[in-house]
Amino acid sequence: MVKEKVLVNNKTGLHLKPAGVLCNEAIKYQASVTFRIRTSTANVKSVLSVLAACVKPGEEIEFFCEGPDEAEALAAVVAVVKNNFGEKEE
Repeated sequence: MVKEKVLVNNKTGLHLKPAGVLCNEAIKYQASVTFRIRTSTANVKSVLSVLAACVKPGEEIEFFCEGPDEAEALAAVVAVVKNNFGEKEE
């Protein structure tokens, strides 16, 4: 298992569009991909699970990946967050 913490820096947190972008990236990998925030754990391959975590801007999440391509999966989902889910800065 591999893990990494990352800060959510987009202006709106994990609402539907960024949650979808994150989920679409995670489902490309065989590894299980989850994140923890506060006392909640979310399955990153489920948009509803990600939305239910209610991640706000400026909060830190910790990703956990486990499986045959765990390192690649972790790098990919962390990159999505660090790139603000592909949202343009205004």
